[in-house]
Amino acid sequence: MKLKLSKSFLSILIAFNCNAQQPSHGLHVKFIVSSPDLANDSSVYIAGNIEQLGFWNAGKEKMNSSGNNSWTKEITVDSPLTIEYKYTLGSWDREGATANGSPLPNFSVKISHDTTISNYISYWKNGSQAKIQSAKIIGTVRYYRAMSGSGIMDRDVVVWLPPGYDENKNQRYPVLYMQDGENIFDPSTSSFGTEWRIDESCDSLIKIHAIRPLIVVGIYNTLDRSKEYEPGEKGEAYMNFVVKKLKPFIDSSYRTLADAGHTITGGSSAGANISFMLAWEYNNVFSRTICMSPAFKIEDIDLVKMVNDYKGPKKKIFIYAYIGGKGLDSQLRPGLDSMIATLKAKGYRQGKNFVLVYNPDAKHFEADWGKQFPQAIGACLMK
Repeated sequence: MKLKLSKSFLSILIAFNCNAQQPSHGLHVKFIVSSPDLANDSSVYIAGNIEQLGFWNAGKEKMNSSGNNSWTKEITVDSPLTIEYKYTLGSWDREGATANGSPLPNFSVKISHDTTISNYISYWKNGSQAKIQSAKIIGTVRYYRAMSGSGIMDRDVVVWLPPGYDENKNQRYPVLYMQDGENIFDPSTSSFGTEWRIDESCDSLIKIHAIRPLIVVGIYNTLDRSKEYEPGEKGEAYMNFVVKKLKPFIDSSYRTLADAGHTITGGSSAGANISFMLAWEYNNVFSRTICMSPAFKIEDIDLVKMVNDYKGPKKKIFIYAYIGGKGLDSQLRPGLDSMIATLKAKGYRQGKNFVLVYNPDAKHFEADWGKQFPQAIGACLMK
């Protein structure tokens, strides 16, 4: 996958191209997918990161059967952009797969003119294949279902406890609050069948004493993810939920180190944006943040301006910023560079207040963020 996280936010995010001219007639895109073992009357869907492809809704945009085991979908987009997409049979349990049942990676195409795209899928996940993607979560997790917050949709929250938590009754722990919490521990709940493996990473790092033990709180997203993870009314309501309801609940339910110096936020893409905003706007609550592939400056979303316009005292903050060099990340890099330049101009220092990591071979993808996570959490826990 690349983040169901996207929805309307990601449509804005990838439509961003500062040099693009917007053609008045629009660009026509035709998708063709062939699958030799599907009957011609099968229902095939396309899901992607723009509104015309359902904002990653697996069962919304149905394709038209054209016979010969092929299906088509035609859309019009207003301007050049990069489209990422997948094919399904109506749900993420039935998406296109490899021979061993693993979900296929996102298809990606840059649209700059009228285009016809052909794809071929030999396998689809089914009940038995989906089990291949299930994995036992390492460690103890506790679920809190349908937690409510004023002005936002209810959501699940999962809490991961470090090894030795129940035995070490007098020990207190730092806490990491992760956005898109369904994607961090368990591939069976992850939006696209691939997770960050944060449970495996933390468990291993703790056991070899590479990091201090910590608690991880995964906050599930909702259908309003795009609005909840960006500036605006929903974003403010989401931050209010995290700061004034969820964190007090976690601090009262678990043995936490509740001060800002031991409280971290983290996320990717739009989730990185809201993680940064939590640390910036509520610096007395969160002092450090992990921002993987952030979209700091795109269209009408400009967190760089927010930082530049700030006139108050220097904040005690540490930012671990990471971005890849392929696909969507290549388009987000200028916004991250602009943020780093703005932080430097305000006196924030590389190594002390922020770290910037760039991997030219990495993509906008859970597996790549997960690979970087051990370094990110290690850097945050050392500060």
